[in-house]
Amino acid sequence: MIRAITTFGYVGLLRPAPGTWGSAAAIGLGVAIDHMLGFPALVLATVAVTALGFWACAAALRDRPGEDPSEIVIDEVAGQWLALLFPAAAFWSRGMEDWWLTAYPGWVVAFVFFRLFDIWKPWLVGRADRRHDAAGVMLDDLWAGLFAGVATIVAAGLAHGVLMR
Repeated sequence: MIRAITTFGYVGLLRPAPGTWGSAAAIGLGVAIDHMLGFPALVLATVAVTALGFWACAAALRDRPGEDPSEIVIDEVAGQWLALLFPAAAFWSRGMEDWWLTAYPGWVVAFVFFRLFDIWKPWLVGRADRRHDAAGVMLDDLWAGLFAGVATIVAAGLAHGVLMR
């Protein structure tokens, strides 16, 4: 069961680039949760998958200190959903339902920024990655998700504010 969780239903076994596959699956499921169940459900799902990810990574890596196997993608799911919360919150606060279809750049940009920060690993993302423990496996993606969410909102502000003038 731990392997099914850490690989996000075995998505992490897809090759090449299992992290990108995990992020893509996360964005699809996250958008579906937001669409079908609403923004509060996406918040709850993000909190739940984050807690589950910390637990599952600790269990999976208990006898493998310092490892961050590429098939573990539950961390990508948690980070990607954190990034997705930013545009989802912006639309939800304005009462805009079904934003995922008409405002597709929001989730596309969140995906692109998340992958960029997850691969590039600037500042706190890299620091968390260098912990070389189970918590670091989760934390680097959560930092990447936070940075991606902020970058998505900044990009939206530039695109809709500065560039639309």
